[in-house]
Amino acid sequence: MRVRIFGLLSALAFMLVAAVPASAASEGHSYLALGDSVPFGFNPDPALWSHAGNFIGYPEIVARRLNIEDVNATCPGEATGGFISLTGTDNSCRGYRFALHEPLHVTYAGTQLAFAIGYLTKHPRTRLVTLTLGANDFFRFQKDCAAGANVGTCPLGLGGVAATMQANLNTILDAIRATGYSGLIVAVTYYALDYRDVSGSVFLNAPMIAAATAHGALIASGLTAWAPTAAGGSSCAAGLLLPAFPPGSVGCDVHPTPLGRDLLAAAVVDTIAASCQSHSAIGCLDRSRG
Repeated sequence: MRVRIFGLLSALAFMLVAAVPASAASEGHSYLALGDSVPFGFNPDPALWSHAGNFIGYPEIVARRLNIEDVNATCPGEATGGFISLTGTDNSCRGYRFALHEPLHVTYAGTQLAFAIGYLTKHPRTRLVTLTLGANDFFRFQKDCAAGANVGTCPLGLGGVAATMQANLNTILDAIRATGYSGLIVAVTYYALDYRDVSGSVFLNAPMIAAATAHGALIASGLTAWAPTAAGGSSCAAGLLLPAFPPGSVGCDVHPTPLGRDLLAAAVVDTIAASCQSHSAIGCLDRSRG
């Protein structure tokens, strides 16, 4: 069961947009993106790591589609525990930030949650928050169990990791709402690495869906977004996943290609528009001003 689940986990058709700052075409609203390496736009090639501008995640595409400015506070390797506390469970975010000293899209010294609370408190006109988080809880669990049955999070078991993840996500969403933020929250769930069996992704996404539903957040399904392109097969073969690193390695990495990224962005925009029924996604954000 464990092998099948991790074999199918996510990390973690719009035209590609030129890589220009979202703020160049934005006005009127503000958008805070939170989460892990998927919204960060991570690429496993270390040659790219020295400059955050080398990474373009789905939040940048969403911002351009909606003509808003995004603030991308995401961190590669972020797990739900590390999102809340600098001593919480982590799967390489802290190493990326503090040991390797690689840059984030925005600079902050504390946790991602502390940044989010501070940002939303200081920017009451924010109208959109997106969140993709949780895969690294399971990747950390996989690494811990490979090191020993009593190491780290391994004693929790898969069910315990899922329960902890859901509790942490509830804490995160509670904290976001406690700032007084009443705008849209879109939880963006994970895609599947292989659509011949999506049970692992369904299991992974369940805690986020439960927490989002409990907090009135919208859910943009990454699993559904990639399904037509994957056509019931491998996301790697369908061109949705980056090639494995280093060059010449067999298979694919777990992070999206530009095509996969843009499909996630489309899911966010379409989810916002659908929530307003007869209104466009931009119109929905306009209405959320209150």
